[in-house]
This record gives sequence, structure tokens and C-alpha cells, in this order.
Amino acid sequence: MESLYSVPLGKLISEFNLEVIRGGKDYETRAIRTEDVNRPGLQLIGFFDYFDPKRIQMIGRVETTYLTGVTPEARRECFDNLLARDIPCLIISRGMEPFPECMEMAEKYDRTILRTQETTSTFMSALIAYLRTELSPRITRHGVLVEIYGEGVLLLGESGVGKSETAIELVKRGHRLIADDAVEIKRAGTKRLVGTAPELIRHYIELRGIGVIDVRRLFGMSAIKEESDIDLVVNLEQWKDGAMYDRLGLENLYTTILDVQIPALTVPVKPGRNLAIIIEVAAMNNRHKKMGYNAALEFTKQINEHFDQAMSQQLKG
Repeated sequence: MESLYSVPLGKLISEFNLEVIRGGKDYETRAIRTEDVNRPGLQLIGFFDYFDPKRIQMIGRVETTYLTGVTPEARRECFDNLLARDIPCLIISRGMEPFPECMEMAEKYDRTILRTQETTSTFMSALIAYLRTELSPRITRHGVLVEIYGEGVLLLGESGVGKSETAIELVKRGHRLIADDAVEIKRAGTKRLVGTAPELIRHYIELRGIGVIDVRRLFGMSAIKEESDIDLVVNLEQWKDGAMYDRLGLENLYTTILDVQIPALTVPVKPGRNLAIIIEVAAMNNRHKKMGYNAALEFTKQINEHFDQAMSQQLKG
């Protein structure tokens, strides 16, 4: 499936340490827009129905063994048919030597030929996972993302409600900052969101009255993290007298971001409340829920059992 986003081929070459056997014109800036990688077994025997030329093509031991068993003229025809299509590149796995006919057709059609020392299946799975992340749908949200006991917590709320101040208190308590003010969120897979900071403001945090500080330099490398899964959304809002807030935690609320549902809760803000500790406990409680323990349900169960016993004794009396 073609993505709205793209990855330059040069970035893939650098990321996976690929050897450039032959580079086509402007190959480093060639945009890769699909996460799928194709092994052109059927195409080598002439079947091109439903063939997508936008996919990266990869040849492994199976394709090489087949091509070794045919005549040079047949090999030339195979590569002629394949490389006549405007494919982004052809990757050869296991460090195998390219066929002379392959290089001949690559010169003819100005195609890019790359090579990796990895096995075909290992490299393909790593490449598809990388492309899936890089090309995944994304959105930027105004908020703060921190990691608390391994849980990625996204703090949302109006400007000035105290998100950054809460984040810096959490950093002082040993947790890690991922992003302040703007959080870039990517959907990785069907049920996973990954958040990071825009490159320009990464590791920086704004505190009203002080200004912008560099968290990495002020608190050390252990205080920051490049990215994190988003496991919990906390909405900070000014305390409203008369508003009804969940006191037991029995109701499971969710926030939908990029079609992924994330557990959410609302924390009212007013002077005297220690938001850092409240959010720290919320992160631990969310982790407990994922592990199958729900304190609110256990508490309700004990209350019900107590009333049942009291009613039973009253009826006996």
C-alpha cells in the first residue's frame, strides 16, 4: 500500500549498510513510498500480472539458483523484462555476485543494484519493519510525552495548565522526557502508537518564568529518550467546582488517535495537588491493569462481599 510519506533510498542504504554495485541517476533521493518488498520469482518466468514496480525488488538464493540453471540468453531476457520496469532498486542478498546479464540490463535501463551480506528472510523482515515505521500514518499533537516506569504517558491540556512543569518534576523523580510542546505520533501496526519530538525542539522544554532549558545537558542522558510507545493519555484540566470526576476508576475511558484506542483519564488541576505523583501513580496503575489487576474492581468486589455478608447475617438474625 502506497503511503503519503516517503523514505529516500539513500537513507535505506545508510541504515542497512548496503553496498552500491551500481547507482542509477539520482538514486540516493529516489523516494520509497511502499512498505512492501517483492521477491520477483514469478516475474523472472515472465508473469507480470499485478506486479507493482514501486516496490523494492530482492533476489535471494532461490532466484539465483533458478537463474543459474538457464541459458545466458534466457537470463538476459529475464532481467530485461524485470529491469525495463521503473523499479526503485534491486537488492541481492547473501553477498552473492550479480549476473553479468543483470548488470548489462541495469546499464541499459539505468537501474540501481544493491547488495547485502544478510540472508534474504532476515533482511526482508528488518527492511519491511523499518519501512512500516517510517511510512506509517502520523499526526502532531500539542502536549508532553514522558516515560514513567516504562509506560509512555501523553499529557494533554490547554496551554498554561502545567504540562511542562509536571514533566520537569517527573524528570527530577527519575523518569524520562520524550517531547515537550509538540509530539509527533506515528501508528506502528494496528494497535500501537509511537511518539517522538520534532528534531528542532528535541530534548528542550519550556518553563514559564525561566524560559527554554536543555533537559539532556541539565539532567543528563538518562533524563531523555528518543521515542516511546504511548500507553496512557492524561488530560489535565482546571478544577471545576461541581464537576463530576471519577473517584473509583471503574469506567474505562479511551482516546482515539490515528484510529488506535488508548486508555485515557482526566486529572483536575488546582493549587496544592501534586500532579507529578498523581500521574506517576496513574502510570503504575495502568501497568497493573495491563497485567490483569484492577484495583477499582477488587475494591468493589470486597465492598459487595462485605454487604452480602452483612445482609446474610441480618437475615439469619
